[in-house]
Amino acid sequence: MAKSTTIIRDEKQVTQPEKAVIKTKTADKLAERGQESQGNQLTGLYTRTVDFLKDVRSEMRKVTTPSRAEVQTTTTVVIVTVFAFAAYFYVVDAVLSRVIQSLFRWLGGVS
Repeated sequence: MAKSTTIIRDEKQVTQPEKAVIKTKTADKLAERGQESQGNQLTGLYTRTVDFLKDVRSEMRKVTTPSRAEVQTTTTVVIVTVFAFAAYFYVVDAVLSRVIQSLFRWLGGVS
């Protein structure tokens, strides 16, 4: 004789109208994410792309182009800074090189 198994569910029985409400809520959540159904994924992708491009356009309207004087000033600052750092690193490299060479001579490693 086979034993009969009883499955006890803790969930309440859901009526037909409640199922429709649950499906609608789920569809709304998915629609918010742009993941409605398989057929609407392409439409969601198109909509998101159009929204993105609109946002890009509105942000680009906020961009201001610098004047010629501003560009020349900032370029000069960059060039001077690059040369200052190059000189600084040249001096630091030369000093460290001399210190290491004298340390090797003192230890008897290099003639």
